[in-house]
Amino acid sequence: MTAAAVLQDVRRERRFFVSLAAPALVLVGLAAMLPVIWILRQSFLTMGGALSTANYEKILSSGLTWSGLGTTLALSGATLSICMVLGIPLALTLASTSTRIANRVLILIMLPLWTSILVRTYGWLVLLRRDGLVNSTLQSLGLTDTPLPLVYNFTGTLIGMVHYMLPLFVLPVYAAMRDIDNNVIRAAASMGASLWHCVRTVVLPLSAGGILSGSTIVFIYTLGFFITPAILGGGKVSPISIRIDRTLSTFQDWGSASALGVLLLVLVLITGGMLFGLRWLLTKGARDA
Repeated sequence: MTAAAVLQDVRRERRFFVSLAAPALVLVGLAAMLPVIWILRQSFLTMGGALSTANYEKILSSGLTWSGLGTTLALSGATLSICMVLGIPLALTLASTSTRIANRVLILIMLPLWTSILVRTYGWLVLLRRDGLVNSTLQSLGLTDTPLPLVYNFTGTLIGMVHYMLPLFVLPVYAAMRDIDNNVIRAAASMGASLWHCVRTVVLPLSAGGILSGSTIVFIYTLGFFITPAILGGGKVSPISIRIDRTLSTFQDWGSASALGVLLLVLVLITGGMLFGLRWLLTKGARDA
C-alpha cells in the first residue's frame, strides 16, 4: 500500500469517527449555547422590551455589584488558597504510599462527592451553629468561654466550600505527582538534597501542571457557587450568584439579572483564559527544557 493510500485511509477513519460524535457534539453545543444566547439577548432588553444598555449601566453603577464581585473573588481566592495548603501535602503523601493504600484513601476522599451538596451544607450548619458539635466540644474542653461565630458568615461559607472543593483539587495533583519518575527523586537525594529541597526543586515543578489544573477547577467552579453561600452565609455573604437570585426573586428584573449573569460569565472566561494561558506557558517551558 502506498503512502497516499494510507493517508486516505486515515482521513476516512477520521471522518467516520467525527460523524459518530457529531450528534452528541451538536446536542451538547446547543444545550450549552442556547441559554447563553438567551441570557445575552435578555441583558440588552429593558423591562418594557426595548433594546438598551440600561441594564449594564445600572449594575455597573451600583456599589452592590462591585461588593458582590469582591466577595466572589475573595471566596474563590480563599477557597483555592486553603485547598492548596491542605491538598498539596495530602496528594504528596498519597503519591509516596503504595497504590493499594492510596486507592483506599482516595475512596474516602471522594466519598463526600457522592452525597448531595445540599445535605452536606446542612450538615455543616448543624456542626457549626452556636450549640453545634464544634462549639460544644470547644467549650467542654475549656478552649472558649462563649460559642464562636462559625456560621452565617464568611468563615462558615468558606468551610463549606473548602469541604466541597478539596477532593476536586487533590485528584489532578495526585495524578501529576504519581506520574513523576521516582528515579529523578532518588537522583536528587543521592546528590545530597534534603527532603524539603527535593519537594521544592523536583516534585513541585514537575507536578505544576496538575496543581494548575486543580487550581483552575477550584477557582472557576467556586465563582458560581450558590447553595453553600446561601445557607452557610445566612444572607450576610453575598457573592454575585446570590445577587442574581435576589434580583430575580425580589424585583423580577430579568434584564439586570441577565446582565449580572453575563458579567459572571465574562469573569469566568477571563480567569479561565489566564489560568489556561499560564498552564500553556508552563507546559511550553517544560518542553523547551
